[in-house]
Amino acid sequence: MNVPTSPDLPAKIGQLLFFGWIGETPESARTVNTHAATLIEELAVGGVILMARNIGTAGETRAMLSALQARAAARGLPPLFVAIDQEGGRVSHFAAPDYTRFPAAKTIGDTADSENARRIARAIAEELKSVGINWDFAPVLDVNNNPKNPVIGNRSYGDDPARAAQMGAAAVRGFQDDAHLLACGKHFPGHGDTEVDSHHALPTIRVDRARLDAVELVPFRAAIAAGLAGMMTSHIVFTELDASLPATLSPAILTGLLRGDLGYEGLIITDCLEMKGVADHWGSAEAAVLALEAGADILLCCHTLATQFGIRDAILEAVRNERITEARIDKSLARIAAAKTRWAQTPAAYPEIDFAEHQALVARVTAAAGRG
Repeated sequence: MNVPTSPDLPAKIGQLLFFGWIGETPESARTVNTHAATLIEELAVGGVILMARNIGTAGETRAMLSALQARAAARGLPPLFVAIDQEGGRVSHFAAPDYTRFPAAKTIGDTADSENARRIARAIAEELKSVGINWDFAPVLDVNNNPKNPVIGNRSYGDDPARAAQMGAAAVRGFQDDAHLLACGKHFPGHGDTEVDSHHALPTIRVDRARLDAVELVPFRAAIAAGLAGMMTSHIVFTELDASLPATLSPAILTGLLRGDLGYEGLIITDCLEMKGVADHWGSAEAAVLALEAGADILLCCHTLATQFGIRDAILEAVRNERITEARIDKSLARIAAAKTRWAQTPAAYPEIDFAEHQALVARVTAAAGRG
């Protein structure tokens, strides 16, 4: 039985969607192509994620994002969140000569000076803002405590929880306080102790809560205390917290642990719902509904248009069938709207970048880490 819903329910749901786009050619992916336009015109998305395939020169990227924001405004939508995974090191979608090549988190951690984490975060944020990006999916707050980990490695500040916490909190301040760009800690509650990459399969971590409090959760607590405004979930089963559901889909982890025990009040965004860690077990559409039930605010899907429509339609159906209430949607909408007011306003002018200073900063940090 379908319950009555407001006529703007599809648009409300759209604001919870954070999608990427592909192109038929490499050149097409770097434009507001048919896929990108459909995200705005038909799905009314609240945000987009840029992948390496979408990045051209600084001028091309700035023009593309200006056109995308203009299209959203013409559609009557709030400003878009525009995000990218720009961590430094091997997860860097911006490349020379238009952008600085920043060091990996492990290099920064090895300097043992958290001000370096803050300075690098600020510099990354300045370059992102110069082309119209307002959200970085960084810093990585995972403690790299398993040498067999196939996906984290030097993306982490290191294997010491205290140092990872110090560096991560400083990076949050560099992104948000110094450069006014939304940060996103990941991958809650920790992807460091896995031997499986959640892009390809579903990892399981079997440690007790005392160990989580002493290791994995230490950097997340510090980042929350530093004012972290965005948190990304992990597609990992933590058996002592929830024996059957990964963090992304678990009310015990997102609502009980993150919102309740840790007192986190910012945005919760899923990792990509096309990753096999969830897609192979629940399907992306069902995973989206479960994530909302668990407490997520924003649903990330980076690639496939058919999957993106499937996610939107599954949420519509869940509300109409009373599985999710419209009030639950409104709660996330209010959180998203407040964050957009703070972080997603179009700047009066794009900042000029002192690339020489950024390169000098990178040289100083690299030398301090013993890699110069």
